[in-house]
Formats: sequence, C-alpha cells, structure tokens
Amino acid sequence: MAEAEAIHVRPPEPIVITVCRAHNLRGSKGDAVNVMVKVEFNEKVLGETPKVDCSPDVPAEFNFSTTLNCTYEDPLALDEIAHKPVVLTVIEVMPKERRQKEEKTSTLGQCTLDLLPLVKGETNYRYTLVINPTPGSPLEAIPAENPRPELDVMLSVNEALLDEQQIKDGNLLTITVESLFSPPDSWQLTGQQFYYSAALPVPCNSEKEMLVVFPGGQLKLGADKELPNKQKKWAVPGSAVGNSIFIPDSVIASDPVEDEDGDFKDKGDRDHRHLSESEKMRITWNTERRCYLENAAVKGFQDSVAKTRYWPIEIFRFPQPAGGKGKKDEEGTISYHGVAFLNLAPLLYPGVKRIRGAFKVLPYTDHLLHEKSKRKAGIGEEALRLSLNQLNRSSASPAPKKAGKEKAEAEKKDAKKGASNTLKSDTGSEIDGQVPVNVEGQQYADSKSYIMIDICLTRPLVPKRPPEELARRVAELIPPRPAFPKRTDSADKAVEDYHCQIAGVASLLLEEFREMFGEDQGTGEPQTNEVMEGRRQKLMYHLNSSGKYFSFKEQLKHSVIKIVREKYLKTTNFDDRQQLQTFLSELYVYLVDQMHQSLNKVLQIEDQPPIPPPLTTNAQLKHFAREAEVNKNFDLATKYYQERIIREESNADNWFDFGTFCLYTNNVSKAEECFHKCISINQRHMDGLMLNGVVCTLAERNEAAETFFEAATNVDPKNILAWTMLGLFYDTISNDIGAEMAYLEANKLNIGQAASIARDEEQEKEKKEKEKAERAEKDGEATDTPQVEGSIVPPLSAGKSLTPSRPGSQLKEPARGTPVVGEAEAQEELPPREPTPIPAMSIYMQAVDWLLEVKAVPFTEQALAHELLTTPSGKTPAYHIATARVKLQKEEYEEAEQSLNDALQVEHQNPDGWALMGHVKYLNGDNHAARECYQRTLSFVTDATETHSIYLRLASIYLQDGEYQQAKQTFLMACKKSPSCVSWLGVGIACYRLGELGEAEDALMEANILNNSDPEVWGYLSLVCLRTARKVEAEQSYKHAVKLQLQDAALLNEIHAEQKKATFGNPEF
Repeated sequence: MAEAEAIHVRPPEPIVITVCRAHNLRGSKGDAVNVMVKVEFNEKVLGETPKVDCSPDVPAEFNFSTTLNCTYEDPLALDEIAHKPVVLTVIEVMPKERRQKEEKTSTLGQCTLDLLPLVKGETNYRYTLVINPTPGSPLEAIPAENPRPELDVMLSVNEALLDEQQIKDGNLLTITVESLFSPPDSWQLTGQQFYYSAALPVPCNSEKEMLVVFPGGQLKLGADKELPNKQKKWAVPGSAVGNSIFIPDSVIASDPVEDEDGDFKDKGDRDHRHLSESEKMRITWNTERRCYLENAAVKGFQDSVAKTRYWPIEIFRFPQPAGGKGKKDEEGTISYHGVAFLNLAPLLYPGVKRIRGAFKVLPYTDHLLHEKSKRKAGIGEEALRLSLNQLNRSSASPAPKKAGKEKAEAEKKDAKKGASNTLKSDTGSEIDGQVPVNVEGQQYADSKSYIMIDICLTRPLVPKRPPEELARRVAELIPPRPAFPKRTDSADKAVEDYHCQIAGVASLLLEEFREMFGEDQGTGEPQTNEVMEGRRQKLMYHLNSSGKYFSFKEQLKHSVIKIVREKYLKTTNFDDRQQLQTFLSELYVYLVDQMHQSLNKVLQIEDQPPIPPPLTTNAQLKHFAREAEVNKNFDLATKYYQERIIREESNADNWFDFGTFCLYTNNVSKAEECFHKCISINQRHMDGLMLNGVVCTLAERNEAAETFFEAATNVDPKNILAWTMLGLFYDTISNDIGAEMAYLEANKLNIGQAASIARDEEQEKEKKEKEKAERAEKDGEATDTPQVEGSIVPPLSAGKSLTPSRPGSQLKEPARGTPVVGEAEAQEELPPREPTPIPAMSIYMQAVDWLLEVKAVPFTEQALAHELLTTPSGKTPAYHIATARVKLQKEEYEEAEQSLNDALQVEHQNPDGWALMGHVKYLNGDNHAARECYQRTLSFVTDATETHSIYLRLASIYLQDGEYQQAKQTFLMACKKSPSCVSWLGVGIACYRLGELGEAEDALMEANILNNSDPEVWGYLSLVCLRTARKVEAEQSYKHAVKLQLQDAALLNEIHAEQKKATFGNPEF
C-alpha cells in the first residue's frame, strides 16, 4: 500500500487543438465552397469541424476545438507526440442532388500540425499552415502569384507537458536518414520492385530499447538530381499524402566534408563521393524521426555510447507484396542485409549536440555486430515486421474509409505471417569457429556504399563549461593582481596636497626671512655659524610672538590629517599608548621625508641630472639569459631573468620566461610560482595557461589542470596548440573520448590553416601573373604602334598568348565569368574538386616544437609518441631531431647522438641535425668532431634554426686550438647577428692574442657595457692596460676582477706575470 502511494502518476493532460479559420479556399464548382476539416492523430479521428461556407475573399471561420490526451502511464506517449503529426484534412462538401441519400465529399488538401513545441515546454502555440493540394484538387489550379490556401491552428495545454526539471533532465534525439549512395550495382529500377528500409535501436529507459524504422527508401537514378534545400519527411506521416508528408520548415542541412564526423572524409575518398553523389544510383529517405528520452534513457544512452562508441543501423531490402496470389514465399523476407556503425563518441564531447556524416555500410553478420557494438543479435526480423505494418498503414487513402473489415483482416494476416515466416537472410552463423560470410551484403563493401545520417540532440550529453565559468575558476585558482601595489587616488591626492601646503608655507617663511634679514645679506659680512644660529633664533621668536607659527601649523594640519586617514587608514583612537608612540614616530619620519622632497622641488637651484636609461633592452636581457642557459651558467641566467622582472614587474612574459627556465632546472615549485604570477597579471595569457596546466598535471592536480587547458581553448578557440595540449592532457588521465575530440578539432584547424595559406599563395600567384600579363600587354602595345584602329588585341587574349597555358589557370577561367569556347558544355559538368591541402607540420610536431622551447619534457615525449603512431612513413628526420633535442635536455648524449645519426642518414644536408650533432660532440668533449659539425652547418645555404650558440662554441674551439684569426672572425659573426658580453669578450681575447691591443680594448669595452659584472672582462682589460703601460687603469681593472671573484686560475697567473714584468698593476706590491 505504501509503495502504491509513493508512486505518483500525473493524470492525463488534455492537448486542445483549435482549428480557427481557413483562407483563400475555392471549390470544384466555383469560388464558393462548403468545407469542413477533419482532425486526425495516429490514424484516429479526433473530430470534425462544422461545415462552413467560404470563398477566396471570405475566410471559413471554424473556431472548432478538440482534445488529445497525453497519458503519463505510457512511457512512449511523449515520444509519439514528438514524432507524429496531427493531420488536418480539408474536405469539400458537395450539395445533395435529387434521390441522393448522403452528401458527396471531396478532399481539397491537407496540412500537418507539429506538436513538438509542447514537448519543449510551450503551453500555447499558433500555426499558420499552408494547405497542400491533394491530387486532382481544385486548389492545384490556383496560380502561383495568388495567395496560397492557409489554415490557422492553435495548440494549448493548461499545464506544460513537462516541468522544468523534466526538460532539464530529458532530451530529444532527432535522427535523420538522408540517402544511401553507391548501392550494389545489381540493383535496378526495372523488374521486381523492392522496399528499402533502415532500422536502429533507441533507448526508451535505462533497461529497454525501442526499434526505430525508416521503411520508405526509394531507389533513384543519379540523373534524378535533388533540390539543394531538401525537405524532411515525417517518419510516421499517418494519413498524410502528397506534400503533406513533409515536415513544415524543416530542411536537410549540408555541411562541408571537413566538418563531418563519419567515414569517407579523407582526401582519397573525395573522388569516390563526388562520383557516387553525382552519377550513381542512390536510395533516398530524407526522413526525420524524433525520440523523446527521459532522464533514465539519457543516462542509459550515454553509458552505452561510452562503453561501445558504435551504434548499429541495419539496412536491408524486401520485395513489395505482389498483386496476385503467386510468390507468397518471398513476401516477408529480407535481402542485402547490411549494417553501418555510427561512431557516436563525438556526442560525448563537451558541448556537442549534433553529428552528421557518411557512414560506411558493411555486410551484416552477428559476429561483426557483436565485435563492434557488443550486441548479441540483430534487429532485422523485428524491423521487417514494423516496416511492413507501417507501409500498410501509410498506403491508406486520406479520404473517409469504408473498408474497415478488410483492413482488420489484412492486419491479422500480416501478424500471422510475421509470426510464421522465418527471416531469410544470409547473415550466417558461426560453425566450427569460422566467421560467417554474407554474400549479398558483401556487395555493399565492394561498391563502397555509405549512408548519410544526421543525429541531433536538444542539449549536449556532456555540457561544456562556458567561458565565463572557466575564467571565474581560473581567477579562483590564481586571483588577478594589479601590476603595482594598490594606491587609492585619495591617498595620492593627500600626499600631493601636503606637498602643496609645504611649498606654500616655505614661500611664506622665505618672505618673513627676507623682511627681517634682507638688509644684512648685502653687507658682505662673513656667514659664520654663530651669525646663522642667531638669525634662526630671532626668526623663531618672531614667528611664535606674532602667532604666525601656529598659523602655519594650522595650514599644514588638514593635509596631515588627510594623510593619516587616507594613507595610514587610521580613523579611531589608539587604545595602547605604546602603539600611539610607534605610529607617531613612523608618521614623523614619513612627513619629514615628504617635506624634504617638496622643498627640493621648490628650492632646487640646479637641475639634477636625469637618470640614464638602461643600456640593454628587455629583448637583449632575454637573449643574454638564453645564452647563459646554453652555456650551463645558471646563476648568470637567473640574474638576467630576475633583472627583467625588476625592470618590468607587470610584464607577464618576463614571469613566463623565468618560469620556463625554472622548469628546465627542475625547480617545479618556483616555476609554478612564476606561471601563477604570469596569469595573475594577464588572465588570458595563452602560454601561461597551458604551462600552468602542465605543472598541475605533473603535480597530479588534474581538475585544476583541466581548467587551465580548457581556459586556453576558450581564450583562442582557433589555436591549434591549445587543442593539442588539451588532447595530450586527456591522454595523460586516460580520457580517450576527450582526447579524440581535442585532436579532431586541432586537425580540423590545422587543415583549415593549410587551406588558407594555399589560397593566399594562389591569390598571390594569380596577382603576379596578372601583373606580368599587363606588363606584356603594355610592351606589345608600345612596340606594335602601326595598328589599325579597332584591331587592338583584347587584354585577356593577350594574356593568353603571352602566358604559358597551365591546367590550373584554365580551370579557374570559367569561374571568373570569362567567355570561353564550349561554355555551355562546361557549365553542364561539375567543377573539379579542389585538392585537399596537406599541412606542413602535424599538430603533434607543432606541440613538440613549443614544448621543447618551454622545457616541458614529459609532454614532449608523449607528443612524439603520438607523432610516431600517426605518421604513415614511420620515424621522419624531424622526429629524430626532436627526439635528440629531448635527449639533450635530459643530458642523455648517447641516445641523442643515435637519433641524430638516424636523421642525418635520411637528410644529410639538414643544418639543424648537424648543429645538434656538434652540440653533442662539444658537450662530450670531442672538440675536433664538434668543429667539423659546426663548420659543415655554417657551410650550408640554409641556416640552422639557432646559430648564436654555434658561433660561440666554434669560436671557443678556435681559441683553444690557437687559431686566433678564425676565432676573431667567428666571434664577430656572432656579434653581428646578436651581440652579447660573451661574444665581444671572445673578440677581445682573440685580438689580445693577435697583439691587436686597440681592437681588443674596444671589444672588451663593448662587453663591459653589456655586462659590467663579468670578472673575466675586467681581467683582460687589466692585461691590455698592463701592455699599454697604463698603471691606474690596470690597477682599477685588476681590483674589479678580484672583487668579482675571478675564478680562472690561468688568467690570474697570466695577469700576475704581466704585473711583475711591468712592476705595477697590483696594489699589493
């Protein structure tokens, strides 16, 4: 009893269908006509309106209402309302003739009423429906320019069929089966006729599934072209005929092949699809079936897709019933049983509501069905029974029926036949462990058949977090901070007012001083301390006795109070006297400092020299830091990175670069701090968001990492790198569907970018060809002056005669509207398909390049693994070089050398490969081999990606080998491209060894300007000064070198030897 009370079923909700009026009607015997409207749903008559007279100028006012109950006890009631129309049949009533017992009726037209708005939560909805004429109706004779016959209808319910929670939890699945292209060649329009059906299961709750069939496929010739905006048909039209079987205002959308989700969308399949859709036969359905899914069905559907991904749709044909008594055995049997597996995994992508594509049709076998979708048996037998029943019902006439008994008997016969007949299909069965063979179905695979299907949901199964929420979550993880500490305008204004008051009081004091002691200033008496102290005492006595001292104090009082309130935020009394004294001391110090600043501005006699701007730019400091990083001088690199931050603390890029350096030195906590600072300054910093995600992934904070990666894709949805990084993250946490979604989006953007580049290059090429043709035309006109007027060659023909003929240009000329020979024939043929552009670099290699730059080694190795799996040719030279760069960062030199050997065997002229090989040899101490690699790299026509380190290391090898002239030239090459302290120091050392002391000093001075804290530069400057007999400069340079802790023992010994030889240069002597 308690259980019965707990289960509450909502009582039926009546749906009121009101037929208001009809416009622009005419009858078979003139404009005046007597009409009525019959209302049907699911082949049941709901009611008939009264008979009303009307004419084209006078509408028929029906104002008739009937009800359709929506019962909630039946779980499929809402599903029926969603996909079945209300059929409105307009019937003309003829006047009775003599000796006629009943009135004659004639059907004028029909229209269908869609109940879908009620399923979406509407309570009132108005329609103005076009009445479609039935065959032979007088409405067919209405001229096209005249107004079309229309019917005004209104839907209403007292309460919404679904409450807000049901609408939120439920979903509406719309399945559109369009056409099957490239069917088996044995199918013909002549001979025995067949029905073509498609069927698939749809969940109706968490446990059960219902079968959805599309039995109305029609075999059409390739020459029978379809209109661009194809209207969708009702899956169950009921008694509707003619154009009423189409859903009003519902057309099939056509998407670019690149945006499809199915099969046959690769470059190699485009020609097959073009041929199949333009010339070959096809099976056309163009039918839409809506399925209402309650909450349990939505969850069951989502779980099934997550487990199997593939959803089967079975395709078969069966013979049309013969008119005679023969061939009864063939009725109710199917043939050419095929199956297409719809990959519904994209529906589990965040925010995805629709998939559409061409899905490959395969021969049906139970083994294949179980392998792909984990289903044990197919649905062919049940689909055949439902298809026959539906076809028998839809073939009925919309006019009033009289053969009710005949129909009932036919239905009983069909039921018996469906129960008795066995399914004759060559699906096969497994015998002796052999995989069954479907001979007829194999023709689908041989013909490369595919079926176009569109599946749409009203709400995504996995909602996508909106950009606002992602931005809020990023702000919660890393609160945005201002570029500088907060200072309110009122506090600055208070200090500014204090400065103004100080300046005013100082001016008044000067006037008092001049009045009292102005005459004494011109006598020329010596200004001793006693005289000045006496004047001060007289001035103080005068100010106190005259009351001006207190006046000045009152003048300053208000500005001091504002500083206390606005800057120190002190507005209440102090409870502790010690705190009061501490605050007063602090306030006094601050006021005195501000007073001095104000007085320095007012009483300034000479302008102070401006602070000189820094000699190095932000970009130079970054270059110096990278140079120190390559030379493994991490302390110096840290100094440069920190100097950049000190100069521009509000620059997010400075924090990001320092963070990547910390990531390289394996200081992950410091790197995370830097990336947080980067995002706090700029919440939309793309690289900062992605590296925050990388750091969180390394720390196994996956939820925060997902937030950062998703935020990056929302900041720039067209960024290939952001989607690739999101896919790599999903791979890390084993989210296969999320990774698939991210990689698909990245590949789509990559192909689109390649297409854009190709178009730009083509336009640039056409522009140059056009300019060339114009120049040639002008040259021809200039040389061919004796022409008869009117015989000038047209520009286009001139261009044709002077420009070499190319297939590409000939194909493009008709598109520009240029008249050519045989234009009519060319217009009949479809233009050739443009070739699909091939991206210059895969999404994974783009990610690898960026990850190597930011030193994120774990993600780099993961991206390289994907590149290896997705590249048909296997390991490419770019892959080997990227692997070598990873090994270099990990200091695994043997593996790096092996990868570079593999790369150089394929591309022996790759400058990057030889440069990296030189670095490996140099770091291993093999200077001779490194020298040969560096020299070969610089001898190539194409420069390596990074040449600065090549110049520095090659020049240092020259120095070690005593080839000072070569070292000088190589160091100068480095200075020319990107000067630094190290490069100029190398020039100075080489010049010093060559005895070019003047050039050596100039180079060392340049190095000192770029970095005045390098002890080696000061040491060589000391040597130069010792050689040129400059004692003071030599001692100063030596002092700086010792102060900066010069560690080079050989250089120190050389300096000491020169000092003993010159007998100066060391203050200790």
